[in-house]
Amino acid sequence: MQRRSIIKGAIATGAVVPLTLAGCSVEEEPGEASAEGVDFGLPKGEGEIKIGYINWDEAVVATELWRQALTASGYTVTAQEFTEVGPLFEGLSSGDLDVFLDGWLPITHQTYMETYGDQLEQLGTWNENAALTVAVPAYVDVESLADLNANADLFGGRIVGIEASAGLTEAVQNSAIPTYGISDLTLETSSTTAMLTELDSAIAAEEPIVVTLWQPHWAYAKYDLKNLADPEVTLGEAETINTLARLGFSEEFADVAAALGTFAMSDEQLAGLENTVFSEHEGDVQAGVTAWLQDNAFSDLVA
Repeated sequence: MQRRSIIKGAIATGAVVPLTLAGCSVEEEPGEASAEGVDFGLPKGEGEIKIGYINWDEAVVATELWRQALTASGYTVTAQEFTEVGPLFEGLSSGDLDVFLDGWLPITHQTYMETYGDQLEQLGTWNENAALTVAVPAYVDVESLADLNANADLFGGRIVGIEASAGLTEAVQNSAIPTYGISDLTLETSSTTAMLTELDSAIAAEEPIVVTLWQPHWAYAKYDLKNLADPEVTLGEAETINTLARLGFSEEFADVAAALGTFAMSDEQLAGLENTVFSEHEGDVQAGVTAWLQDNAFSDLVA
């Protein structure tokens, strides 16, 4: 599933490293680049931990959250970005990566789990309400996907989408649109960033707009949005977001694995963190996560 967005000052802004598909990585020395004065409450340790991530909002902020926590606890952390999920799972299964914090199960990453699952450890579920959505501003008087076609003129005949290669795009185009007979609206694809720009402009002008989205996402914290009902479940049931690790990680880094196993964020916590990073700090991931940690106890996330 592709849900990429353009991130300003993201985690991975350093040198390119070879790992199946070249990504970017940043390595931090123990104790550096974490929120000053924050008590992460993790046991002290040492060693190098490599976290792989895709440039999806929840993956970006969760990875930076744990990079700061582990760095403050004495570990050397490398965060490496991938543009595709397959090579990330390959790196995790081969042991070139240690952890991936954004495994969507049981549907989105099912194919990869069928291929690599017996070579991975599933440490824990940290969010239980991940879902693909089609949304409108709350002031729009449309309630269901089944009502879209009758209101095509209201939306100018457009559903504003994200990347053409996204799993979300495929679900809307191949499942929702034919199931609900949406023949008078066209799903227009470009990028997540472009969709969010259009959403922001429409809401500022109090104009109708319908977009493809997913939860958890910071847009739900910034805007008053309404998910259109999907009575035929064309976009699938809610999924869980899981932490995956290479085989042997729990044995080598027992304290870290235990903490990751108890890690949990509610929809509200995650949306608030994303909003702090992408809205209040304009995508400066390190600064945004650091600011959020000043006001929110990390210990509450690993209780």
